[in-house]
Amino acid sequence: MENVLTIPAELLHKQLTTVFTTWGMSQADADITATIMVETDLSGVDSHGVGMLPHYQKLLRENRLDPRATPKVIRDNGPAILIDGNKAMGHVPAHQAMRAAMEKAKQHGIGVAGVANSNHYGAAGWYARMAADEGLVAISLTNASHLLVPVRGTQPALGTNPLAFAVPTRDKARPVLLDMATTTVAYGKVNIARRAGKPLPAGWAIDEQGGPETDSQKAFEARRLAPLGGTRELGAHKGYGLALMVEILCATLTGSPNAMRETGHFFLVLDPTAFREREDFQNDLEDLLARMRGNTPADPAYPVLIPGDPEHDVTEQRQWDGIPIVQTLVEEVRAVCTESGAPFILA
Repeated sequence: MENVLTIPAELLHKQLTTVFTTWGMSQADADITATIMVETDLSGVDSHGVGMLPHYQKLLRENRLDPRATPKVIRDNGPAILIDGNKAMGHVPAHQAMRAAMEKAKQHGIGVAGVANSNHYGAAGWYARMAADEGLVAISLTNASHLLVPVRGTQPALGTNPLAFAVPTRDKARPVLLDMATTTVAYGKVNIARRAGKPLPAGWAIDEQGGPETDSQKAFEARRLAPLGGTRELGAHKGYGLALMVEILCATLTGSPNAMRETGHFFLVLDPTAFREREDFQNDLEDLLARMRGNTPADPAYPVLIPGDPEHDVTEQRQWDGIPIVQTLVEEVRAVCTESGAPFILA
């Protein structure tokens, strides 16, 4: 593709940690955050990797993000824990919370962790997979700044409020991994289209009158996304309902009700061995997945997939070829480095 640089994962990780430590993050926190972002880009989820760096710089500029913050446990009750993110980069308290939920699941069979007063934590699926890598079933949720326009409304009132679900399989490298926004697409996808100068499909974004907006620049500026489904006739009420569920678990339950100023996360982890023998669980899961893959495809060239298959395949390719970054984003990263005083090393 024209105007696209291909960056090795190691170089991108170094660029990010250089920026983060310049901001004042500890090396450990910078490494965790950069790892999550780079592995997200490796999996092809370009909307939530390095593409988020200009937004994080904006949060820092507006004093909505404290790179030096240390998250703090404020409640710890049996299998449940609540962490105050203290306005840290969201990846840091989210990683801490998922790790705590995993340890509690290993102890109690179930672990639940909430995070209040946080920031954007990247891709929800990364944290769910973190648990699946250790043989656990996990759900990862986060609320976000208002972008979703509820059915019959005209103004954004909820975030893209993604939900992710991961289940370990016998092939550790290929868990079942669902990661989806409760809007038709994530806002980052609108930004990708804007950077590429491409129009949006109808059903992604909404204009001031509640109709479809297909101009990616206008949609990026207006920040009005349609619920999953796009229209009431195509099930947008379901996307709206799921977004509201995520909001309640991540914001109302954790005490982070002002999504325009703070973000909340919610993690639930289950140990399959609390319910049955692992081998029996894996046998039945394997049978289920084989039944899905064995479903006769409408087009033989496109067989039925399991959630997580595309990301797995892209990861294998990008680990070899590198991570493609459009020139517009390269220049945005350069601008972040200039503003923060960090060296620019991508080109």
